[in-house]
Amino acid sequence: MTDKNTSDDDYDRDLPRLQLALVRYQQHAIAAGDKVLIIFEGRDAAGKDGSIHRITEHLSTRATRVVAPPKPSDREKTQWFFQRYVPWLPAAGETVIFNRSWYNRGGVEPVMGFCTEDEHENFLRNVPGFEGMLVDSGVRLVKLWLDVSRKEQKKRLEERRTDPLKALKTSPLDEAAQSRFDAYSEARDSMLRRTHSEKAPWVCVRSDEKKPARLDILRHLVRSLAPKDLADEVEAPDPGVLFPFELGALSDGRLAR
Repeated sequence: MTDKNTSDDDYDRDLPRLQLALVRYQQHAIAAGDKVLIIFEGRDAAGKDGSIHRITEHLSTRATRVVAPPKPSDREKTQWFFQRYVPWLPAAGETVIFNRSWYNRGGVEPVMGFCTEDEHENFLRNVPGFEGMLVDSGVRLVKLWLDVSRKEQKKRLEERRTDPLKALKTSPLDEAAQSRFDAYSEARDSMLRRTHSEKAPWVCVRSDEKKPARLDILRHLVRSLAPKDLADEVEAPDPGVLFPFELGALSDGRLAR
């Protein structure tokens, strides 16, 4: 195992190289008219914000959009569930990153009682068809589940409460993240099992160690989205950090419980 300093050296060396590869892919994507949609999901404090920042740091501000959907309005609550997300979907040459998405209904909403059991079930039943339509329309869809352990989540949430620079990251839901950890695990398991599909597969990221997770997310994006000549220049992610979802991951220790 490498020591912390060596790990930091590796990170400082690899991050700009992988960011450059992603820039080169976006140049291709803009010219080719690729429609890229990246969904970040995960427990509170799983590292979504930091990972998204490293992705977008050097990308085109005109062609890249990060969406963190707000609480639905009274009008939106009466709409078809997926309707309010449609206006944010990418057009040709655009990359859209959802920092949480329609999958709120797969995790936060049922755990916190913000939706009914029927609404949750309808979501799980309908989302594969919705995502299939997106992929069939030409959207390049990447779904990332960032998983963090109970112990590491607790540490990060405490840091949020005590660090003034992290005050804007705090949420009224932070308290429930720990007290309802098991309920969130059950919701995660159901969501991954029911919404993983051939057209729209889930990729899981073990994010207790932030830096390896960020690097492997960048590697995955380049290798899964870029043309072969660009993708082949980037090494594969560490399967101990980032791996395609499979049912065995729910019970073999790869996902936190």
